Amino acid sequence: MPILDDLRTLFGDAHVLTGDDAPQRDWTGLYRWRPLALVRPGTTGEVAAVMRLAHEAGAPVVPVGGNTGLNGGTSAEGALMLSLERLNRIRTYSPSARTITAEAGVVVDVLHRHVEGAGLIFPLRFGASGSATLGGVLSTNAGGANVLRYGMVRDLCLGLEVVLADGRVMNLMNALHKDNTGYDLRDLMIGAEGTLGIITGAVMRLEPAPVAHATALLGMADLEAALALLNRVQAGTGGAVEAFEFMPEAYMARLARVKPDLACPFAPSPVNILLETATTITGEDPVARLETLLLPDLEAGVITEAVIAQSQAQRAKLWAMREAAAEITFTTPDLVDTDISLPLDRLPGFVERMAARIGALDPAAEILMIAHLGDGNIHYTVYPGTSGPALKAEMRAAIAEQTVALGGSFSAEHGVGLSKRQTMARHKDPVALEVMRAIKAALDPKGILNPDKVLP
Repeated sequence: MPILDDLRTLFGDAHVLTGDDAPQRDWTGLYRWRPLALVRPGTTGEVAAVMRLAHEAGAPVVPVGGNTGLNGGTSAEGALMLSLERLNRIRTYSPSARTITAEAGVVVDVLHRHVEGAGLIFPLRFGASGSATLGGVLSTNAGGANVLRYGMVRDLCLGLEVVLADGRVMNLMNALHKDNTGYDLRDLMIGAEGTLGIITGAVMRLEPAPVAHATALLGMADLEAALALLNRVQAGTGGAVEAFEFMPEAYMARLARVKPDLACPFAPSPVNILLETATTITGEDPVARLETLLLPDLEAGVITEAVIAQSQAQRAKLWAMREAAAEITFTTPDLVDTDISLPLDRLPGFVERMAARIGALDPAAEILMIAHLGDGNIHYTVYPGTSGPALKAEMRAAIAEQTVALGGSFSAEHGVGLSKRQTMARHKDPVALEVMRAIKAALDPKGILNPDKVLP
């Protein structure tokens, strides 16, 4: 095709891959496609050149980073896949301003390592941080385990560089904490999944590195008691809770089967909580403080089991139990995987009602939950006992319906992609959808940027 000839002229054959040399599936294996080509530009200017050619030809373009998404956001049948992997440079780093400016292809763990030793951290943390890229996490507004203290990736971003559908470059790359100069175009691009523009660079906020952590795995009887504990520990530490992760008994059982080296160190309880607090104050002992805060619940039997990490190795193993979630969830492709959020006080009710609804739809179904409990985000997965797309669609619809009925969101941190488009049609406010379509039409009138994603 003429556009492929033009791209090869610009970038050479090594950076325009076709056929079996181009990616044809995502990390989950649930979404497969055959793209027109994979293009690997190396600079923002080269990304702009690709978009100018694509805009002129009306060719669809699907941006891709680490390809670790879970909702089909990089599905690219017949489209140009635009890889940001070569945009992998740290442009500037200012410890005094606590900012780092990086390109979209920089892997999240690279950011973690780059700021080590300066008393700072890039606080976005999740299981795929060794492969997910900055552009990808911004495009889906990723969350992770530390949202409770540091917020979503949107909250960590100060500035963006974005290539628009026609190849123009929008420069929003300031490092300001306050900038009220009209519409917030930065936030518009974050979470848009590449449907409005292609993020090529960002200015990210850094945080002081904790000098000590207290990490505990707790066994408890019910979710209400766990949420009450969260509030007490938050109050008792001055808001120093970094993570409050829920791993129920069924999760622990699956973890022991799939990764026996990570099995729970005690007989799993109905509710198992990974709790971590941290301090940036030298000389403060967060372990002693946490032990004091947990003691009343231990004596009262509210906490039935407790393990507190006594070394960095023990802390790492407790976190490995939690960060294995995606790996143990996708051991079979026959599943319904959802990513929801709820007000904290409605989480116990959701779990009870949803178990009853799934049981009525399929008594042989297996439910697997894991949650960022502190911010109300549940990764709710169902393995149907009877295979079939109709049943899985009915389950997905039931989960979304129950979530929305309780004041929650059917999409928390993984994006919408392909898998939640029908749910968007059912549950997103219709006026909001009209506004979203108007924005899409204004910024991408030919509809070439990541087509058929997000919007119903």
